Amino acid sequence: MGSTKKYFAEALGTFALVLFGCGAATIASVSESGPEGIGLLGISLAFGFSLVVMVYAIGPISGCHINPAVSIAMMAAKKLSVKDTIGYVISQCIGATLAAAVLYIIVIGSEGFIMPEWGLASNGWGDGYLGEYNIISALITEFVLTFLFLLVIFGTTAKKASPLMAGLAIGISLALIHMVAIPITGTSVNPARSLGPALFAGGEALKQLWLFILIPIAGGLFAAIVRNLFLED
Repeated sequence: MGSTKKYFAEALGTFALVLFGCGAATIASVSESGPEGIGLLGISLAFGFSLVVMVYAIGPISGCHINPAVSIAMMAAKKLSVKDTIGYVISQCIGATLAAAVLYIIVIGSEGFIMPEWGLASNGWGDGYLGEYNIISALITEFVLTFLFLLVIFGTTAKKASPLMAGLAIGISLALIHMVAIPITGTSVNPARSLGPALFAGGEALKQLWLFILIPIAGGLFAAIVRNLFLED
């Protein structure tokens, strides 16, 4: 299958994930004290369900990584070439940025809208951000949860696993991750998901973006090492 189709699928899948997930968080509203409207559970399910439907929609085309941390970990596990990894990551970042742009255009249609600090469901930590957890909590959360997320992906996509259940298991794991991490960092575990909203929110979201790029990638790479050393394919 041509690389162009795979890259387009990754851009489209990441677009859907960010639009549905961050859209649910933004439009359902997140107050200074935490999620309201559809609530933390609703936002978590929005991200999880988005991933489930995209796995079944584009999984046969690209594998539905829609996350640079996943693609880089797959490369480390020798399941994705360097060329495709670069193509996937660029496509994912483009898809996430376009989704954030669409979300921005939608929300500015609300009378009196002013972009808040960490707007458009941007990830962050510290004073003024949701539960106001410190940087150490943010680092640990993003590393450990990305590590566990990748282990689920490796396990459910292994040769002996049931391919029909992979999408559901991966989507449920992402929802569970959000249920834990939303008050701490807003939940990234995905550098592209963090990039798109931060570009439009600016301010602290953009200053803190480095953590949500580097740490999920590190967690994914650690999962690839554990998989290569201890887990059967």
